Amino acid sequence: MAEAADFQGTSASAARRWLRRTGAVLAGAPLVMGLALHSPTQAAAGTAGATPLRGAGAQAAQKTAPTGSGTVDVALDSLSPSTPTAGDTLKVSGTLTNKGRRSISAASVALRVGPVLGGRSAIEAVSKHMAFGAGPEGSGIDDKYTKKVAGLAPGVAQPFTLSVPVSKLHLGSDGVYQLGVTLTGKTAAQPWQQVLGVERTVLPWQHEPAGSKTRTTYLWPLISATHVTAETGSDEQQTPVFHDDSLAKEIAPGGRLQQMLSLGSKLDVTWVIDPDLLASVDAMTRNYRVQQPDGTTKPGTNQAVAKQWLNDLEKAVAGAKVVALPFGDPDLASLAHTGKNVSGSLGHLQDATDVAAITVETVLHVKPDTGFAWPADGAVDPSIIDVATSAGAHAVIARSDSFREAGTLPYTPTAARPIGGGTTAVVADAGLSKAFQGDMTRAENSTLAVQSFLAQSLMIRQQAPDKQRSIVVAPQRTPSASQAQTMARAVQALQNGGWSQPQDLAAAAKAKPDPSATTHVPSARSYPAALRRQEIPKRAFEAIERTEHTLDGFKVILTDSSRVVTPFGRAMDREMSTSWRGHAADARTFRRGVTSYLDGLTKGVRLIDKSETKLSGRSATIPVTVQNALVQGADHLTLRLTSSKPTRLKIGNGAYAEQPVKVSGGHSQSVKFTTTANANGPVPVVAQLYTEDGQPYGAPVTFDVDVTEITATVMLVIAGGVLLLVLAGFRMYTQRKRAAAREAGGDLEGPGGSPGGGEGAGPADGAAKAVTPSDEAAGSTPGTGAATASTSGATTGDGSRATAPAGDGTTSDTLQKSRVAGPEQPSDPAPDTAPESTDPSGTGERVDR
Repeated sequence: MAEAADFQGTSASAARRWLRRTGAVLAGAPLVMGLALHSPTQAAAGTAGATPLRGAGAQAAQKTAPTGSGTVDVALDSLSPSTPTAGDTLKVSGTLTNKGRRSISAASVALRVGPVLGGRSAIEAVSKHMAFGAGPEGSGIDDKYTKKVAGLAPGVAQPFTLSVPVSKLHLGSDGVYQLGVTLTGKTAAQPWQQVLGVERTVLPWQHEPAGSKTRTTYLWPLISATHVTAETGSDEQQTPVFHDDSLAKEIAPGGRLQQMLSLGSKLDVTWVIDPDLLASVDAMTRNYRVQQPDGTTKPGTNQAVAKQWLNDLEKAVAGAKVVALPFGDPDLASLAHTGKNVSGSLGHLQDATDVAAITVETVLHVKPDTGFAWPADGAVDPSIIDVATSAGAHAVIARSDSFREAGTLPYTPTAARPIGGGTTAVVADAGLSKAFQGDMTRAENSTLAVQSFLAQSLMIRQQAPDKQRSIVVAPQRTPSASQAQTMARAVQALQNGGWSQPQDLAAAAKAKPDPSATTHVPSARSYPAALRRQEIPKRAFEAIERTEHTLDGFKVILTDSSRVVTPFGRAMDREMSTSWRGHAADARTFRRGVTSYLDGLTKGVRLIDKSETKLSGRSATIPVTVQNALVQGADHLTLRLTSSKPTRLKIGNGAYAEQPVKVSGGHSQSVKFTTTANANGPVPVVAQLYTEDGQPYGAPVTFDVDVTEITATVMLVIAGGVLLLVLAGFRMYTQRKRAAAREAGGDLEGPGGSPGGGEGAGPADGAAKAVTPSDEAAGSTPGTGAATASTSGATTGDGSRATAPAGDGTTSDTLQKSRVAGPEQPSDPAPDTAPESTDPSGTGERVDR
């Protein structure tokens, strides 16, 4: 239409010609691109040469629409046999999952075999899952071993299985071959055959028996986290308390430790055991209790599971090599870097080593080897070596990524390295040791890990076929159940292969060292920072030191110290465990529990608080009570009572006095001290318990003694009062005696009568007149009928008080003053004690004289 618009007879303008040429090019571009991408190789090249998307748009495109060899996820779930021989048939199975947006048609899955790999680094490169075309893919297998795949819809997983005779793989000389599984197919958008998915692995091939096999030592660790607290029951058996019941799950059927035991029993391995695990499971075979979230405990119920696990383990290790770590698996690096600077920390390592042998021999009835130390991840430096050997270890298990070779050896050297002082570093191979640290719950990961492990092992032998070498594999300390299963598959395949033979750890440590291998211990600067951040801090070792100090002061007062020394000794070992790495909060909780429980026990023996004590005389006894709330008796204690002012109050013969104390369990005892007062007023007194070596035990008790001194004047007044009481009693006695005489000998007359018959002439009531000449002088008038006879205080007939003297010369007025209460009657008995004071008593405790 543009041309029709031009004037006739004229040519098109330059601009219009340019537009026509551009349109033609754009119209032909799809055809050119289609031809260019007709082959898989050209398609891959075109994709690689295109300008990549950038930013969020590229990320979204990758997530939603994978292309090329990443369109289909090929999962290699199983490969058997892992180490095939000439007459075997290789069987490979897995799963295909379309991650693209479009269905895949005309698809097929097949094996590809690559060339022999040249070294261990090449094996590692294969495991990195590079994209298709980034490396040599090798040749395909005969088409009859290729399996057709029906339409593969987006998001749908489809299983596959390939079976190929080993003879059809065209394997040549011995070595490690790259093995690939590829899916080819086409989509509606790209309707040509291309590789849409690939998975690689390695295949070890040992066609002929090896002349010199590699001696391989595989460590099989039975190690767990800390489960037992420091708390025990008060019964005779000291029932242990677990902080949870997770150990029962580990040793139950299907549990991690049950899997480790069951799998390891079928392998030729070296058992590496933490004795704390044995002691914990052994405790579960009897009564035990489990802490609850609310702080209470309940009885454990997994005795049968524990007994079965120990019985199975005893059978598995019978005749096998067993290496016992120090009790609790102490963190050697933490001890070396921080713990050794805290007094007493290294002593725990020696004690843990001694206990290890006894525990293993008691529970499993085998004699273990306690001469090996195993730092975390095999990382070492000079200080770690020093600490590890301080408890008697003659060999340290290191790892090659820490104990690096100084030169460039073309092969992996023998593990044993003499490092001086009679110590051997057993350097485990890092590649083999870390082969199973990933997630092995996925069948694909497990299969690839097994093949890589076997290939690495064969490659070690291929590096120097004529050299006899000893290789050690030290896996992670606490493999999961899936990791243990993968390890067992790999070790079993290795022991069935033709290039390796098993060897125990003791033999590996004694193997002839390679003269070309390094014997230089890495410096402290080379210790991994990530591992250093996980170490037990210095404050933790200081807390352990305080616990030990408290325990030392506590055990000396007990009649049976083993009831606390053993559980708390093991608890301090557990506080240093390597298992706390990565669990700092749990470690702090455990340490606080140990400290709190020990403090509670030590406070079970204490002094009872006293209130103010009143001292009412110059001398008295003061009781102090000691209480023992423990089950067992407390002995070897001394109670000291000290006066803060000995010039006013003496305890015994001086400022203080001491008495030995022995209190039975669950009882209290009062200890009495003699005191002497020299002045009035309160005096602070301190009671304190001491151990036999003079160390204070427990908190002191302070109380006041309120002293009231008795003066000379008061003593005279009291003496006068006592004398008056004696005289009054004598007066009453004489009066009663006279009254009795008159009643026996006198004539009874009428009232007021006298013997002479005159009114008022004789004593009243017929009594003999008891008026002396002195009475008359005092003004008494006889014959009035009102004269007093014997009692003081009687009145005369005219109402006046009689003043007749008492028989001992004391006037009746004086006797009247000495009476305590009420008018005295003739029948009243004479008092035999001094009168009590009627004043209100003071506060506090009164001490009698």
